[in-house]
Amino acid sequence: MVPDINPFVLFFASIFTSNILLTNFLGMCSFISISKDIKSSNGLGLAVTLVMTITTAINWIIEKYVIAPLDLGYLRYILYIIVIAAVVQVLEMIIDRVSPNLYMVLGIFLPLITVNCAILGVALFMQLRNYTFLQSVFFGLGSGMGWWLAIVLLAAIRKKTENAPVPAPLKGVGITLITIGIMAMAFIGFAGMIKVQ
Repeated sequence: MVPDINPFVLFFASIFTSNILLTNFLGMCSFISISKDIKSSNGLGLAVTLVMTITTAINWIIEKYVIAPLDLGYLRYILYIIVIAAVVQVLEMIIDRVSPNLYMVLGIFLPLITVNCAILGVALFMQLRNYTFLQSVFFGLGSGMGWWLAIVLLAAIRKKTENAPVPAPLKGVGITLITIGIMAMAFIGFAGMIKVQ
């Protein structure tokens, strides 16, 4: 049964009330590592959004026209990951040509988008919730933009806390994890507005 959710509602819900990062805690590795700088956070956020949107659309097509008709459910994860890896590879080559500086800043984290569990998570949520193609695309785009918003917000907050009088035991990772927890509570505060899960 297809859920009766307007794709635009799904889009805004995936940014705020059901943020893939701050409500499901998927994609935390690169989120914490890259969020030290706003420019690189913006670049990675854009890359993750592009990959998430494109792969969700392609994986929906593969799910409906290959996996379901041929009863290949046991290959679902492998096929999803192959699509994600291929899209990341193409995006990596494009970024290397268009912006070598961003390519150098992102470094190892660009190819690691392939194993960003948020991207696979969005594809699996799309399949589990039985979204239509339009719902899936808006869900992928919204989830990517939610991830992008979260990493840029964390980068901005981390920039502010660099010179703040943080107690010595909490400097670095400690204050970062506390900040992420507070951000997650703030985003969960939107949960009463729209429910999509």
